[in-house]
Amino acid sequence: MASRALDLRCYFVTGAGSDVVRRAREAALGGAGMIQVRSKPISARELYELGREVALAVREANPETRVLIDDRVDVALALREYGVAGVHVGQDDLDVRVVRELLGPEAIIGLTTGTLELVEKANEVAEVIDYIGAGPFRATPTKDSGRPLLGLTGYPELVRASAVPVVAIGDITAEDAADLARTGVDGLAIVRAIMNAPDATAYVRHTISEFERGRNC
Repeated sequence: MASRALDLRCYFVTGAGSDVVRRAREAALGGAGMIQVRSKPISARELYELGREVALAVREANPETRVLIDDRVDVALALREYGVAGVHVGQDDLDVRVVRELLGPEAIIGLTTGTLELVEKANEVAEVIDYIGAGPFRATPTKDSGRPLLGLTGYPELVRASAVPVVAIGDITAEDAADLARTGVDGLAIVRAIMNAPDATAYVRHTISEFERGRNC
């Protein structure tokens, strides 16, 4: 699965709020390759309804953008007919091998990591996942993983160790994009900076531009 071509440079993870669908549409227009629908706390029914609205809005704005559901494999499966491409799961969610069996070979599956031990463990299932999330880059109020902060110095080791693409996450902004790109990560997962941007479309474009600048240095 790791050979699948994915645009991970700007990966928007939705936060809570009344404007999630609009933000997702704007991010897709800006070129976000991935949008993960995550709005905790939220019920399965609410996540389904939000995911459907996001998927429809994103498909209209930019058919190239892939929409994933956070954690809930059942919701991702139920939303397949609306264009949801897969799921991102954590260490305490369903085993990714089971997720692959449920969603099939075409689904995109991401897995949360953040330490060398977890990356090496993810390598054992590299044939069934498409990428790993690795963080936190810095402390974030949206999610406390309990793992040590990685900063810029923590990523090169994880990138070298990983058999699949690595996406950095953890209070990342566009200003971090070039520096993080130089560490070798394949992309950046951004939550608050896009949710709070005055112009999410422009912000995503700027993030991608900065990421490319860092990657090409």
